[in-house]
Amino acid sequence: MAWCFHIRGVFLTLTLAAAALSSLHPECEFIFQLQREEQNCLQYIKEQGNRSIEGCRPFWDAVLCWPHAVVGETVHRACPAVFSLFKNSTGSVSRNCTPDGWSRPFLPHHIACSVDADIPETEQSYFATVKLIYTIGYSISLTVLTVAVLVLLLFRRLRCARNFIHIQLFTTFILKAVAVFIKDATLFSSDDTNHCTLSTFACKASVVFCHYCVMANFFWLLVEALYLNSLLLSSFYHSRRCLWGFSLLGWGVPAVFITLWIGSRIYFEDTECWDINEDSPYWWIIKGPIVVSIAVDASFVLHQKMMGCYVCTQKVADNCAQSLFSFFQGSILMYG
Repeated sequence: MAWCFHIRGVFLTLTLAAAALSSLHPECEFIFQLQREEQNCLQYIKEQGNRSIEGCRPFWDAVLCWPHAVVGETVHRACPAVFSLFKNSTGSVSRNCTPDGWSRPFLPHHIACSVDADIPETEQSYFATVKLIYTIGYSISLTVLTVAVLVLLLFRRLRCARNFIHIQLFTTFILKAVAVFIKDATLFSSDDTNHCTLSTFACKASVVFCHYCVMANFFWLLVEALYLNSLLLSSFYHSRRCLWGFSLLGWGVPAVFITLWIGSRIYFEDTECWDINEDSPYWWIIKGPIVVSIAVDASFVLHQKMMGCYVCTQKVADNCAQSLFSFFQGSILMYG
C-alpha cells in the first residue's frame, strides 16, 4: 500500500540521514579516542606528580598509559579499545621497570594486539571504494532529478500547485547531492589534509550547507504530506499565499534552526569542522525538528489511511475496492 511504503521510506531516510550526519569516520574515531585516553592518562600523571615516587614513573607512550611501578616489576596492559575498530584485539603489551627506567614494550603494540602494519592502506582503499560508489549514485540522482525539474518547468501544462511542491522537493535532493560533493571536495581535497582536525571557514560553511539541505529535504517531505492531507479533506484553497506558506515551511524553518545551531557551535562548541556531533547536546537543534517532522508526517499518513477506511465503510461493497484504489492512486501521485 502506498501509505505503508511511504512511511517505511520516511523512517529509512531518517535512519540513514541520522547515521550519515552523526557518525564518525573510523579514522577520526581512532584519533579522537586516542586523544581522550591521552587526556585521561595525563590527568593521572598530574595527580601522581605531587607525590614522592621511587621506581618508574607513569607515562603515556602514545598508545597506552603506564602506571607507577617499582624496580623489578613487570606491568601488563591490555590492548587499547581503539584497536577494536580494525580487529578484535584481546592481547596485551608488557614492560619491565628497570633501574634505568621502563624497558621497551614486548611484544610491540602492533604485534601483541594483532594490528597489521598495512591497515592504513586497507582502510584507505575501502573508503575510496565507498566514496566512488556513493559519488556515482549521487551523480545519477543529480542528473535524473535535474531533467525532471526542467521538464516540470518547461511545459506550461504541468504547472500546478502539486508539481510546484514536487519541484521544491526534487530541488532539495539536488542540493543535497551538490552539498555532499562540496563537502568531500573541502574535507578530502588533498591526501595531506587532516580532515579530522581541519577547522576553516570553507570547511564549516560546507558542513552547514550540507545540514541545511538535509533538513530542508525532510521539511519538504512534510509539505508533501500536508498538501495531500489538505486535498483529501477538500480544505486546500489554491492560492499563491498558500504556496508561499509552504515555501516558508520548507525553506524558512530549516534556515531558522540552522542559524541557531551555527550560533551554538560558535559560542559553545567551536571545534574542528563542525562535522563531529558525537555526544553534542547542540546537535538536537537540527535533529529534534527532523524527528518532529517525521512524526507529523507519519501521523498524516496514518490519518489518510483512516480516512480511506472510513470512506470504505460509507460505500456499498461494490464501490469499496474502487474507493480504496482512488485513495491509494492519489497517494502514489503525491509521493511519487
